[in-house]
Amino acid sequence: MDSSPVNWEALEALIIDFAKSENLIEDSSPPSSPSLSSSPSLSSSSYHSRLIIRQIRSSLEAGDVDAAIDLFRAHAPFVLEDHRLLFRLQKQKFIELLREGTTEDRGSAIDYLRTFLAPCALNAYPIFASVFKEAYEEFKHVLLAFIYDKDDQTSPVANEWAEKRRYEIAGLMSSVLRAHLHAYNPIFSMTLRYLISIHKGFCFRQGILSPISDLIERLLLLERDPPAIPQESLYEAQPFDEVDIQALAHAVELTRQGAIDSLRFAKGDLFQAFQNEICRMRLDAAMLDELVREYCIYRGIVESGSLIPSRVQTLSEPLKGNPSESGCYSTQDGSLDVDYSSAKWSNSETSATTDMSSMRGTNVELRYASDPANNLEDCSTSGSHQSENLRLPRNRSHGAVERSKRKRWRGRHDELDHISDIHFNRCSKQEVSTAMQVASATISKAQQGVENINGEEKYEIVLGMKELASRGMAAEVVEEINALDPNFFAQNPVLLFQLKQVEFLKLVGLGDHSGALKVACSHLGPLAASDPNLLKPLKETLLSLLRPSEDALVTGLPLHALATSLQVAFGKRLGIEEPQLVRIMRATLYTHTEWFKLQMCKDRFESLLRIDSLKENSTPVLTSLASSKSNTESCNLGSSQVTISSTTRVSDDGGSPNQASSRDVICDENAILKVMEFLALPRADAIHLLAQYNGNAETVIQQIFA
Repeated sequence: MDSSPVNWEALEALIIDFAKSENLIEDSSPPSSPSLSSSPSLSSSSYHSRLIIRQIRSSLEAGDVDAAIDLFRAHAPFVLEDHRLLFRLQKQKFIELLREGTTEDRGSAIDYLRTFLAPCALNAYPIFASVFKEAYEEFKHVLLAFIYDKDDQTSPVANEWAEKRRYEIAGLMSSVLRAHLHAYNPIFSMTLRYLISIHKGFCFRQGILSPISDLIERLLLLERDPPAIPQESLYEAQPFDEVDIQALAHAVELTRQGAIDSLRFAKGDLFQAFQNEICRMRLDAAMLDELVREYCIYRGIVESGSLIPSRVQTLSEPLKGNPSESGCYSTQDGSLDVDYSSAKWSNSETSATTDMSSMRGTNVELRYASDPANNLEDCSTSGSHQSENLRLPRNRSHGAVERSKRKRWRGRHDELDHISDIHFNRCSKQEVSTAMQVASATISKAQQGVENINGEEKYEIVLGMKELASRGMAAEVVEEINALDPNFFAQNPVLLFQLKQVEFLKLVGLGDHSGALKVACSHLGPLAASDPNLLKPLKETLLSLLRPSEDALVTGLPLHALATSLQVAFGKRLGIEEPQLVRIMRATLYTHTEWFKLQMCKDRFESLLRIDSLKENSTPVLTSLASSKSNTESCNLGSSQVTISSTTRVSDDGGSPNQASSRDVICDENAILKVMEFLALPRADAIHLLAQYNGNAETVIQQIFA
């Protein structure tokens, strides 16, 4: 089974929005439409708020409670007005004073206890007597820190002494601030959290090994920030819709009560509650930044300097194997796809040689399959090499124009003077810089035609080809590539057909029917004769002769999709691998689709996170065009979807399926929700049980508790 295709344009929009929102690139233009904040001023305010939260977190993780309180007083005084939060801060301050261990600090701790902590404990939970008693008990418990040493791991206050308590309170304050200041992470960051979380859950449920486990285990951290505390006034909130409760609980892996508390804090707003919860998941920021930078350099969005990244991995050898060995194979467009069948995934670890463990404090090699750095001989010793030299100056000319459009990568530099550079579990700037060094690799025999072009030139050539293709300059692309590698199109005939389609349509648009027919006779016809699957696209391409239009090229072919396919295929030919982010997105989008097939419902949050646009297939041909294998798989997948939709037709609002097949058991949404609620089961399990008992929820529950 194929992995899901990725809409590169949608992905690129999200990544650029992320880079702009986090000020990772030098660009004066505001973040684009994918941002939740439609206004540039709101986006700027959100970034400023995220910096404040970052500094408060760093201060609390370092044990500097006073610095955090000063920041609260200056930027978020509402936190200090909430006595429950203030009590936690002051209790941590008391522990930090005792941690110093000196007589003077011990005296300061006693004074602080009398002056601040004790009065605050009396006011922390003034409404409910039971809660007040709990707070008072917590206050008396922390007094034991006077007599138990911080190194005593068996003491009743060992948890209070533990440094992890710093991170817990830092995470709690981050959750509260994020919600109140609406300082949510950029869309791409939230989408990545959500997709990886679903991917891991799907793999665990199916008992299969993820082919991207080497990446996601380091990218998505196990720790989550604690949930924000609902206000006292919301403890008696009206009951929420069970559909919302279950949707939130299963989307972000909460208990039912946890979902209710989250909805209370968000005052019943499901989507705000979802954002609060998804932002509690933590990503390794340094690793994410490097993955984004790798993608941006690959796509020519930012300057590369002398660094030519392609794929982050510990091995400099190209990936090897075949579907039976690694679960991976190359598709038509040259991209790396993964076989996601459970039989394949158990062995996919052999192909997943990528390892980013070195992102945390050790060197990382960005693999670029090029010649050794010193291999810069003159390329004019053969006819083909002379052609290379004739073509390269023109490529450099196009490349110069493109390079002038590229942004400069600035990295994660906080712009507030008081924002310090404290990191927990991250690599230093020097280490991140070291992580971008270029490694050499062996060039296969198939690449020997261009082996005398150094890495920088190869990289610029590929970007030049992409730019030419995106402008519809198909004839120039074919000429340039043939000069560099005469065998490329022999191994990629579909790409040649697509490029010749562009050339044909361009000539038709200019009114040059004679030239268009010459292209069709010389190239499109012979290519279609050798591949019957191209006959139908050829016929439909020829129909454009009957309705010539200057817009034929624009409406007939998505040039950006074709340019991307060309970049991926020709880049791989030169040894430049796809960005790792694309590999992650392919796998996680596939499992997202499969997961909601199991749930038999629509994902209520996919539009919010732009997942639907990431799945939109922008096919790089006039009509559906694929090899026999791809056609067969498409038909199989299509029929499977028809079967699924006919048996579990999902409504647009994510409601229950409409059952149409005689072998289906009719069970309405209320029955599904009742089983999910009473038995605390995932949706798919609830439906499976209902199917066994004719859709009767009461019977299911009775049988379970019998």
